[in-house]
Amino acid sequence: MIISEKIRNTAKDAEREMRDLFADIDRIAEENTERVLDAFREEQISESHFTPSTGYGYGDRGRNAIDAVAARIFRAGAGFMRSSVISGTHALTVGLFGLLRPYDTLLSVTGKPYDTLEEVIGAGKEGPGDGSLSDFGVNYEEIPMADGGIDVAAVKERVARSGGEIKAVFIQRSKGYLSRPTLTVRQIRKTAYEVKKTAEERGIAAPFVVVDNCYGEFTETEEPCFDPGVGGEAGVDLVIGSLIKNPGGGMADTGGYLIGTPRAVELAGYRLCCPGVGLDAGASLGQNRNILKGLFYAPHTVAQAMKTAHLAAYVFSALGFPVDPGPFDRRSDIIQTVRLGTPEGLVGFCRGIQSASPIDSHVAPEPWDMPGYSDPVVMAAGAFVNGSSIELSADGPMREPYTAFLQGGLTYESGKLGILRAAQCVLDNKGSR
Repeated sequence: MIISEKIRNTAKDAEREMRDLFADIDRIAEENTERVLDAFREEQISESHFTPSTGYGYGDRGRNAIDAVAARIFRAGAGFMRSSVISGTHALTVGLFGLLRPYDTLLSVTGKPYDTLEEVIGAGKEGPGDGSLSDFGVNYEEIPMADGGIDVAAVKERVARSGGEIKAVFIQRSKGYLSRPTLTVRQIRKTAYEVKKTAEERGIAAPFVVVDNCYGEFTETEEPCFDPGVGGEAGVDLVIGSLIKNPGGGMADTGGYLIGTPRAVELAGYRLCCPGVGLDAGASLGQNRNILKGLFYAPHTVAQAMKTAHLAAYVFSALGFPVDPGPFDRRSDIIQTVRLGTPEGLVGFCRGIQSASPIDSHVAPEPWDMPGYSDPVVMAAGAFVNGSSIELSADGPMREPYTAFLQGGLTYESGKLGILRAAQCVLDNKGSR
């Protein structure tokens, strides 16, 4: 693998200087692993839970055990993880359509949502659509973030003016294709608490609080559902994400999850299947083993991805590229951005990542019009599971300032080599092996 000594030495400097930071990441992984093992033990997971079901899937013990384990790990009242959910956007769609009804208002308090959710919401579109929330009479509003965080005062003011029409408050934990800090669990809980408290003080129905939790799972020792200071669920009704991101641990072939309060989960289950059946059906088709195995691996795998992200920040910062977060910044998701500044730089970065991947390393990524995105996107994803973001991948929209969004790394060692190859390709400005 062609990597200059200068770049290799920069990585050695990074590892020496970040030794304590890496040790803290390992501590978080160990604490989260203990929580996962406790959940497995409490639900008495056994090989019998790996048995697949077909057809309606009635009485699938493994499927039901996974739901129970997931709720315990996230310390929530209920939840489900299903292979029938194909992506994070699909999981969010299930949750939002499950909770919202005609004339309700969806309020995003983290500004513009991730690109793929725009079509789901349908905001600003006129005429007949493709079945978005807007087509079904759901209104949409958003409150911009302030100083990199949620403008809690503005959120409280809007909820206070509500006559009950705000049915769901939406929080996106990670940055998406925006330049803003990822929210911590503490920030999310504070917002959820203030939303519920304001509604109670005004004597109006409290909105559901929905969190897009993608990329954030297991990066801290708690998830947004639970707040020991409050004594239970902290006003968050649904946390939602994908199993080919953090909680799948690199083992899940597909899937997504929705976890939270029993009523919110019940409504989401009716949308996943149909009213009256909900979560009592759905064949597992042999996916139970990989989902459970992925949950077991997840805390460790996320730690590997976190170390890879810190290394990327250090290496590219040392090479003179703006990065976010910084090399020593504490983070609450696995995403690292590198601002390359030119189309060639962005494409070269992705080609470097691809060239160090175990799958399709011979392929040279090119920008293309991906479904659900407003700009052409270039993506490197030499993964065992197509589109898996917990495996080392990088992507970015072909628009200024030509920023690469890096995430994942099943092992730190492979993630490190991917980062160094990306650096080499950017400096060469060729993107070839």
